[in-house]
Amino acid sequence: MKLPNLSDDDRRRIVSIGESYRRLTGRTLVAAGGDAVEALWAAPLAIVAHGTEPDPIFFFGNRTALALFEMEFDAFARLPSRCSAEATLQDARARLMERVERDGIVDTYSGIRISATGKRFRILNTSIWNVAAETGARVGQAAAFSEWAFL
Repeated sequence: MKLPNLSDDDRRRIVSIGESYRRLTGRTLVAAGGDAVEALWAAPLAIVAHGTEPDPIFFFGNRTALALFEMEFDAFARLPSRCSAEATLQDARARLMERVERDGIVDTYSGIRISATGKRFRILNTSIWNVAAETGARVGQAAAFSEWAFL
């Protein structure tokens, strides 16, 4: 799967995913060097991020995440992030997002997600954090996980 064409604004927002993680944890999310967007896209761990809309919409899913969610980038980038969880689990997911908003980052989250074709999978040891631009303005929240299991 090839990295989609992105605007400069999209690229800046995607770069802030890794930069925000580093500011919050002191660790890099993906290997440093080269094009940060390409590195996030090609990472073997799943990385997703949504914006700040009242019903947040995903603005990024890397190729690992897109394979798990069984979606193309353009469709994923129009998906409300709440739809990544089954309807019965959306309240718990909303409470988690509020906790991330308050604390900045939550590590070791585990939960159930659902693909576009209805396959359920558990994500394990997931980090979820607030994403801010270089200016400090909040641009969304992101999640990264390298462990999952289909149910």
